[in-house]
Amino acid sequence: MDLFATQPVQNLKDLPLAVRMRPTTLEEFVGQEHLLGKGKPLRRAIEADRLSSLILYGPPGVGKTSLAWCIARITKSHYVAINATTSNVEELRKIIAQAKHKKSVTGQKTILFIDELHRFNKAQQDVLLPDVEEGNPILIGATVHNPFFSLASPLLSRSLVCELKPLKEKAILEILSRALRDKSVGFGGLKIKIEKKALEFLAKTSEGDARRALNALEVGVLTTPKTKDGTINFTLKVAAESIQKKAIVYDKDEDGHYDTASAFIKAMRGSDPDSALYWMAKMLYAGEDPRFIARRICICAAEDVGNADPLALVLANAALQISEFVGMPEARIPLAQAAIYVACAPKSNASYLAIEKAQEDVENKKTQQVPDHLKDAHLDKEALGHGKGYKYVHDFPGHYVKQKYTLRKVKYYTPTNIGYEAKIKERLEKLRKI
Repeated sequence: MDLFATQPVQNLKDLPLAVRMRPTTLEEFVGQEHLLGKGKPLRRAIEADRLSSLILYGPPGVGKTSLAWCIARITKSHYVAINATTSNVEELRKIIAQAKHKKSVTGQKTILFIDELHRFNKAQQDVLLPDVEEGNPILIGATVHNPFFSLASPLLSRSLVCELKPLKEKAILEILSRALRDKSVGFGGLKIKIEKKALEFLAKTSEGDARRALNALEVGVLTTPKTKDGTINFTLKVAAESIQKKAIVYDKDEDGHYDTASAFIKAMRGSDPDSALYWMAKMLYAGEDPRFIARRICICAAEDVGNADPLALVLANAALQISEFVGMPEARIPLAQAAIYVACAPKSNASYLAIEKAQEDVENKKTQQVPDHLKDAHLDKEALGHGKGYKYVHDFPGHYVKQKYTLRKVKYYTPTNIGYEAKIKERLEKLRKI
């Protein structure tokens, strides 16, 4: 069976590049190693032709349709594809009847690929149950919605559910490069001079969607005027126009990344929430990991706000945790809230300066031993005198008593008169007068 068996050779160019470049074997399939890597259960089931019904769940452009096509080729099955948005019960019954007839006459199995399977209502899904259970046809359903919420339980119990992940930039780069090299169905027959940054930009801004990246490549190649010698110059500008997304200078390995992150932190430190939001928006637009941004906010909350407003670090940590499980684009909202709070909070770097001084002391001065009265006294209080003379603060008025906690007097923390830290300073001064 050939993807283009029904297409005249002269009409191949009329098919979208994303369709022409669909892999025909698992070796050509890029990404989803957690499902299709050597020795993985799904790969073994496909290669052994022991696959029952399968539900492929994941975002657009990650290979759900391509994987169904590969399975049909590998298992030499008859392939029928429909879309749940335009299909109905009558069509389903007709396909099932034809699959049974083909199996009884030729022995060939049928793979029924249903795109957007979640669009079928319960009655339509129920039509599939008896025959799917018998494996004729073999159902491969694709959905962008969580199947455990959108599909009927009886259908799920008869199916293997596999989640496909967004493709990594490296995988999309490989797919784009293959399309540029392929002379049969790709652009290998054209003279294309493509900038490395243009390919990287397409891979990054396609956000894990190979179809989107290939469509942008096709638009750029086919609409860019050729030079006198027939060369197509595919530049970063062409890539940006093709994918309809502005190209900005932001490279994770170069100055654009570090300079933008630096500006973001300095804007929060300088109590300018609007500038901080601008630099954060630039980083998110360029595809920065939200967790990186959240970590910068946490550091700023501890280093530059500190005890002037202890809630800043709590809010920053909450934004970090939320960004972990929510993901983009929603993660931008708690990140913005935390960045604004940190920027607007009173500032104190007293905690940062205190730990710097303490570390300098440990590194450069003689190391202090723990005083005997502070040592653990569980095992050897009688023999060595550990813990002897220790004053338990809760036994004294105000839950405070003066005693030495280091052999040599040290002073690192100098609270400011700003925000909540002013209250800390006031309390420490009262305690020191006792």
